[in-house]
Amino acid sequence: MYRFLLTPRWLALHVVVLLVIPAFVFLGRWQFGRYEERSTNSDVVTTNLEAKPVPMGDLVPPGQAVKDGDRFRSVTVAGTYDASHGLLVRRRPQEGRNGFYVLTPLVTGGGQAVLVNRGWVPAGATADTAPAVPAAPTGQVTVTGRLRPGETEASSGIKERSGLPQGQVLLINPARIGSGLPYGLVGGYVELTGQEPKSQQAPEPVTAPDVGSGGGLNFAYGLQWWAFIGVAIGGWIMLIRREVADRRAKDGEPAKVQTAN
Repeated sequence: MYRFLLTPRWLALHVVVLLVIPAFVFLGRWQFGRYEERSTNSDVVTTNLEAKPVPMGDLVPPGQAVKDGDRFRSVTVAGTYDASHGLLVRRRPQEGRNGFYVLTPLVTGGGQAVLVNRGWVPAGATADTAPAVPAAPTGQVTVTGRLRPGETEASSGIKERSGLPQGQVLLINPARIGSGLPYGLVGGYVELTGQEPKSQQAPEPVTAPDVGSGGGLNFAYGLQWWAFIGVAIGGWIMLIRREVADRRAKDGEPAKVQTAN
């Protein structure tokens, strides 16, 4: 009765099922891995955002890069802005509007400085129109902000290109920007959230990072892929039982009805 399982049509079906099951196992494991990765990232970012501000020098010694585990950590740093070397960071939309980040070095003394993202400004009326940028305050200031690692093409997904207007960049890359400055830069930057004394006019604050659901969707997708394994096996068994029932009916035998517990 079950010799039909060895016919070419059924052998092809067996092969498909045997290939589908490990594929669904792999996809489920991949989604669970993404869930763990995003949940860990969400926990790190949330913890750092909620931590009390600490002096930047406690986390980033001179000449060192910002550690990945310290991203979005709230820090304080004092110094004077070097507006003469300020930059605009292109292609930075915020709340659905095109615009620029306003990047200004903050000189901290001892031949050292840190790039400060002072905020966001909307793009001009046309592509050739320079945006209106509030001037950086003069004199000593104390900045509070979120510590960020420097950007690269790999980390940001943004491709560098030449031929940009004077004073504009695509990436906040301290190593590249610092090559033309008369002082050393910290290997990262600070995303301003507060400043003393406050400026009467300032760019719009950069929106806080979206921590998200911590990979909850990935966990659900992983469960779905593994549920598909049961669907594939159940469908395969159902087709076999239906074929057996059809053959028995054709031979005049009463089909045996099997009930699932």
